[in-house]
Amino acid sequence: MKSKILLLCLISPWLWHAVQAQPITIDECYALARENYPAIRQFDLIAKTSRLDIQEANLHYLPQVTLSGQATYQSEVVDYTEIFGGSPLPSGITLPVLSRDQYRVLGEISQLIYDGGQIRQLKDRLRANRQVEESNLEITLYAINSRINTIYFSILLMDAQQQQIELSRSNLRHQLEKSEAALANGMAFRSNVSELKAELLQYEMQLTECKSHRTALLKILSLFTGRMLAEDIELIMPRIEARSASINRPELKWFDSRVALYDAQRHQLRPAYLPKITAFLQGAYGRPTLNMLKNESGPWLVTGLRFNWSLSQLYSLDNRKRSITLFQQAVDTERETFLLNTKMELVQQDEQVNKYEQLIKQDEDIIALRAAVTRSAEA
Repeated sequence: MKSKILLLCLISPWLWHAVQAQPITIDECYALARENYPAIRQFDLIAKTSRLDIQEANLHYLPQVTLSGQATYQSEVVDYTEIFGGSPLPSGITLPVLSRDQYRVLGEISQLIYDGGQIRQLKDRLRANRQVEESNLEITLYAINSRINTIYFSILLMDAQQQQIELSRSNLRHQLEKSEAALANGMAFRSNVSELKAELLQYEMQLTECKSHRTALLKILSLFTGRMLAEDIELIMPRIEARSASINRPELKWFDSRVALYDAQRHQLRPAYLPKITAFLQGAYGRPTLNMLKNESGPWLVTGLRFNWSLSQLYSLDNRKRSITLFQQAVDTERETFLLNTKMELVQQDEQVNKYEQLIKQDEDIIALRAAVTRSAEA
């Protein structure tokens, strides 16, 4: 067992380096950065909060239990002797006298029967609000891709510059070897050799600076992805895909979700002015009971239906509808502004792409001509 553990400890660094040195693509960087970004945990928090709010809304469908009580002392109570005008009563008949101190403890169970769809509309609004929060978070996460692009392509640029510097350094070394041979045979000046050596040192400095910059960028990319990337890791050049004129950005979903939220708020206005019907059961104990002719303590029950219709909501209904309409129009204006700005950026980027494609073709022609000159010089 000890030998196996020792062997595992010895080979683990090489295994780790082999895993981390595997080539990586920009899409993998997108996925890793998204998973590693702390804001990704807000999706779970938003979902849990929304579920709790909906569960709380569903509690209104359950029977509602309330308890209340009161104890009072009254300055005056009902005097039944006044009914007979103070005349004497027949023998054997006594009228009750109510106590000035009265009390009762009451418990009520009510069950909602009809609310005009208010709870259902409330849950729709909560779901729409969740969509707004999630789409807003998607915008934040989408911005990470832009930063990944900057770092990823900067590393690719450093790799290309490093290859170019190494190629120039290799050519300069061949020239230095030829100059040293010519100097040894009296065919060149020592100053020519010294000049080539100084130029070679400049290439060495550029190569050191390029490697240092690449290492710094690679460390930043490791922080974004949450994975320790090896120094010699290869970054795969993304494939050139056909440019699409359509705009697919998370901001558009954010605009749609906000409009849907305002629609849910408009639908929620209707149940506010509809009647509500509940069934209730009251049980109480106190003095006097429901029988006012008995000045005694005792229990009683009352059950029935309760009807509640508040028409005061109609006073501001039109104003609230107009306010929601104005909010939706503001969202539409933001969407149009965003689309216009994005289209202008796409036009500029397309022109830049066309420019670089032409420059690449021209560079290829220049490279072909210089390669032919080099072959002639070597011959």
